[in-house]
Order: sequence, then structure tokens, then C-alpha cells
Amino acid sequence: MYNFSYHKPSRLEEAVEILSSTEDAKILAGGQTLIATMKLRLAGPSDLVDLGEIAELKAILKKENNIVIGSMTTHADVAGSEIIKKQIPSLAHLASEIGDQMVRNVGTIGGSVANNDPAADYPAAVLGLGAKVITNTREISGDDFFTGMYETCLLPDEIITSIVFPIPTRSSYIKFKNPASRYAIVGVMVAETHNSVRVAVTGAGSSVFRVKAFEDALGTNFSSNSIANLKVPHDDLTEDMHASSFYRAHLVNIMAQKAVATAK
Repeated sequence: MYNFSYHKPSRLEEAVEILSSTEDAKILAGGQTLIATMKLRLAGPSDLVDLGEIAELKAILKKENNIVIGSMTTHADVAGSEIIKKQIPSLAHLASEIGDQMVRNVGTIGGSVANNDPAADYPAAVLGLGAKVITNTREISGDDFFTGMYETCLLPDEIITSIVFPIPTRSSYIKFKNPASRYAIVGVMVAETHNSVRVAVTGAGSSVFRVKAFEDALGTNFSSNSIANLKVPHDDLTEDMHASSFYRAHLVNIMAQKAVATAK
């Protein structure tokens, strides 16, 4: 690990000031990815800005027809929240399947979304539930937020403060997970609102993506049968030691059918 300066601000404004005034500062949210890459010397930030003491970033609230989750809320808190379990049970279930208990106790929703690992679970929730990412400067639609593998539209001194999830009519998240890491080899979030259906896939490509063909079919008939014979092209899907692109394409369909069948 390379040398770095450590900061632990207690106010959001202070964190933004540090990010803006340092050469190569990085935000420390849960640190489940960043610390590991720093130990391997794959990352060498000049400064770490730990957001752990900023109280305003830790909250779970119901506002009108939305669930608002502060960016520093841990996976364990999302999984255990009675508000989320009642209003968006698929989101609580998704959080409960991230990593192991130690990871869930430390990792945060904001850190996961900002990192945009291609096999992470939360990006599927953001895209599938039609969420909005709120930062210290703006509001970003989930459809515009994820731009590529480990890439988002966040600016260097921009901090995610919360994520706003509209409460769906029904939804479900199903994943085929790596038995060791519990990352998604393929994960699918299906959500129905009063006027649309969204289907988001993680683990299968370089970044999370929606499947319009599934959405159109489910918008007409919300049943597993309506998408059973629909195929996802394998050409742009990930191929690695865990699964071929053909197998991932097959899994997208199977996981989507299971998500539709279990949506509530």
C-alpha cells in the first residue's frame, strides 16, 4: 500500500472541500473494493476522505411514494430495515444476499453504486426500480448514471448523498451467484409500476443494462410465459472462467422468469 493522507470530516461541505483541494483524493465509503485494491497497489490515492462520520448520509426514510436511502447506509441496514421490507421487499432481499455478514456490516449502498462493479447487485436495483441518484450538486436518473465498467457520470469532487427508489407495484430480484464471492454471475431485477415494467440485468455484461424486449412483453402480460421464448443476444455479454456468454444469455432469461414469478 502506498502512503496517503487520511481525512474523516464530520460535515458534507468539509468532505467536498477536501476532494476539491487535493491532487488525487478518493472517497472511502465502505472500502470493500478500494482498500483491497490499495493493498495490492493497484490504486494509490494521495488522500482518503472517510465519510463515516457524516450523520446526514445515514438514513432510511419513506417520502411520499419513494424510499430514500442515505449513501452511507450499510447493506445490513438496508436488509434489516422494516420500512424497506414492507415497501420494497425485493431491495431488502437484494441487500441480504451481498457478500457475507462482515461485508454487509461495512459495505455501503453509495459505495457500491459509485463503484459500479459489473457484477454488483445494487446497480440492478437502481436501474430496475427507476431510482434517482442524488449528489451534493445534482439529481441523476439511474438510466443516465452508469456509463461503463466501473464507470459512472460522477465528477471527481461529486459525492452521492442518497438514492431515491420509487415504490413499485411489485418487484423481485433473483441472481445466480458465484458460490465463493456471492457476486452475481447473472442477476435480474424486475419491477412493475402503475404504467410500465423495467428489467435490469447485472453480472452479464460490462455494466448493468435493461432488456427492452422483456419489458415490452411483460408490459402486455406480466407472466413468466410471456418472456419464456425471448432470447438475449450473447455477443456483448461477458465470457470468463465462471460462465460463457452463451450461458449468461441463457441465465438472463431463466433469472428473469423466476423474478417475474416471485414478484410481490
